[in-house]
Amino acid sequence: MIIQPLRQQMIPELIALMQWGAPYITPRTHSDYWLYAHLFSSTCPVATLDGRLVGATTAFRSQDDPHEMYIQDVMVHPDHRRRGITKALLAHVRQCAADLGCRRLYLTSEPDNPAAHHTWSALGFRNLPGDNTIGDISIITDFKGPGRSRAVYELTLERDL
Repeated sequence: MIIQPLRQQMIPELIALMQWGAPYITPRTHSDYWLYAHLFSSTCPVATLDGRLVGATTAFRSQDDPHEMYIQDVMVHPDHRRRGITKALLAHVRQCAADLGCRRLYLTSEPDNPAAHHTWSALGFRNLPGDNTIGDISIITDFKGPGRSRAVYELTLERDL
């Protein structure tokens, strides 16, 4: 498996990969991925295996708080899950975040996605306390706007002293 930055020529294959994420992930437009490949490629790694795109994540350093990095999407092709691809992609993002001086990675998940909750917890992310729960998942009501409640997860990055 090779982890590398997103490149423009990968966009059609990336869009096809992201379609496997329904209903939790909606593929972005070609223009959006072009932007990611040109302005955020180091924090938008992809995983290839035998020349095929098998996983991808998109993450962005905050311009308002440069100590934070938000992970927008993480997707691994169903035929390649449970093989460490998500872990490898997020290790790459984590290293980029640390190199940029970030202190916090965070992401959100749909409240009804227990598989995501398990994955983020297994990778060391903490489900932040919210104002509601679904099962054992804490939810922040309207986190992404009216009617867009989310489970929010964070991973605090240790700083070398």
